[in-house]
Amino acid sequence: MQSQTQDAGENPILQFGTSRFLLAHADLFISQALAEGNALGKITLVQTTGSAESTRRVAALASGASYPVCVRGLADGKVVDEELQGQAIGKALFAGSDWPAVRRAALSARVIISNTGDRGFALDPEDSRESIGDRSVAPRSFPAKIAVLLLERSEQNPQQPISLFPCELIERNGERLREIVIGLAREWGFPASFFDYLDAHCRFANSLVDRIVSEPIEPVGAVAEPYALWAIGEQEGLVLPCRHPAIVVTPDLQRYETLKLHILNLGHTFLADRWRSEGRPATETVREILGDASVRAELEAVWGDEVQPVMAARGLGDEAVAYTAEVLDRFLNPFLVHRLSDIANNHVEKINRRIRPIVEAGQTLGLNQPRLAAMLDSAA
Repeated sequence: MQSQTQDAGENPILQFGTSRFLLAHADLFISQALAEGNALGKITLVQTTGSAESTRRVAALASGASYPVCVRGLADGKVVDEELQGQAIGKALFAGSDWPAVRRAALSARVIISNTGDRGFALDPEDSRESIGDRSVAPRSFPAKIAVLLLERSEQNPQQPISLFPCELIERNGERLREIVIGLAREWGFPASFFDYLDAHCRFANSLVDRIVSEPIEPVGAVAEPYALWAIGEQEGLVLPCRHPAIVVTPDLQRYETLKLHILNLGHTFLADRWRSEGRPATETVREILGDASVRAELEAVWGDEVQPVMAARGLGDEAVAYTAEVLDRFLNPFLVHRLSDIANNHVEKINRRIRPIVEAGQTLGLNQPRLAAMLDSAA
């Protein structure tokens, strides 16, 4: 694995997704690394949806201007309250109207980063072998976009490697994206040379992101906690976008994924479920709901009685206990306004991803998990 600064030509990093999360996570890491000479270069950011919020961000970033990231919370027992400037976005495009420019950026990119939301890997039936024939028009789904961009690379730059870093909260996200791209390529009759290029020169990294980014700054920017992690599965030939203290390359990514998905993310979803089912205040935050002693006791019981035994059975008992304590401190961060209404988006899908595997594992252990089981029943 390697990273090095690149000063000329197109931006070497292409990013799909404009979320405030990425702006305060990977993009901020790259910005900080650029200042140290430890990044490949700047980012071409691509808006993939027609949302008004994303459009405002792209408009604000189109000139390459910096944006604020306010980092607030506790780190090593000390208060952190600082405003940083993200300066890694060199260009901002909209896939719907700027697709030729996206294609040019993709031809020279060395790294692709994505965070396209909980349903970002979903396919669109309007993408077809016929529809992708017009290369001046962007495919509708994100995986289809990647498939046609890599096809063009295989035709025009068949020896140029590229590393892809999906940041979607999907298990084995790199492997999953690669599987989807291969499926589309077979369905659409891509030539054998495409599959050769994919095998020889495309590295799809499994990765996990962990940082609470609680609220936006308009028109572009974010408020985030001090804690930050980008864990990336070790892989031969992988080119990193940058070197940064928050980036960990590991041969055991599953450990990080299991802890984060089934403790932090599960905890968020449990609280969002209580917020929804009890009709609690629309603007209630994670910290505020935990001010209700009964809710906090229920969350701690879920972690202690219904999740920790599963973690212990997987050999993660001590790590899970320590991580749970750390997560509770993060949830109680007095500086963040992390609204439950934001966490509750795509609630049923999150229950199935974050809760169901723990209940299924608990059943094999004969574990009683009444609170989590009730959430599954409500989502059925």
